Amino acid sequence: MVFWVFGYGSLIWNPGFEYDDKMIGYIKNYHRVFDLACIDHRGTPEHPARTCTLEYKEGAICWGAVYCVRGGEEKERLAMKYLENRECEYDQKTTIDFFKEGETDEPTLSGVIVFTSTPDKESNKYYLGPAPLEDMARQIATAFGPCGNNRDYIFLLEKAMFDIGHEDDMVIELASEVRKVLGVMGLGVRKENSSSNRLTGPSLKPLSPMSPHKLIHLPEAIAMDT
Repeated sequence: MVFWVFGYGSLIWNPGFEYDDKMIGYIKNYHRVFDLACIDHRGTPEHPARTCTLEYKEGAICWGAVYCVRGGEEKERLAMKYLENRECEYDQKTTIDFFKEGETDEPTLSGVIVFTSTPDKESNKYYLGPAPLEDMARQIATAFGPCGNNRDYIFLLEKAMFDIGHEDDMVIELASEVRKVLGVMGLGVRKENSSSNRLTGPSLKPLSPMSPHKLIHLPEAIAMDT
């Protein structure tokens, strides 16, 4: 038995579990949105943080890292248990196709697991929904929880995408707005990578959509990284 899991948020720079292989690449027809609440790590129930989830969008691509776990049932069970606890605010496991850079037609891997969330406030209590950029930035700049600040999450994600050579314009825009808020608050944060150093990937035009499959309801939030 082998399973692969795709990381598009903190799993890119901090997987936190034992894995046997890792590849950088992308999935089609999904993009990041900062519509999910984190109440256990970088936020609280009273002042939730905003973390990213995936939203279906025809033609979009989302770069990240895919991890392979193999080597026996117990090893896989422990890795999945860790992921389910850590990603407890995500109420879906979706299976997707994964593509390495330069491959646009045939996927490198199929049946890759990715943690996603239902975009509905009635059925998903962690779903915040979209908000104006300035409002999201203020929330991210000020939210904090038992394990850290929300602003660290956006800055670390920005750096992680830079490090793999595929920056996300939405992440950059939101991180820049957070810096403006922090500047007004007198808590300016130095940006490590200037726009002149940005690395961009090829413009890919995906075709076929993928349908998510809700597999399980995940447990209540606990203090793990998201």
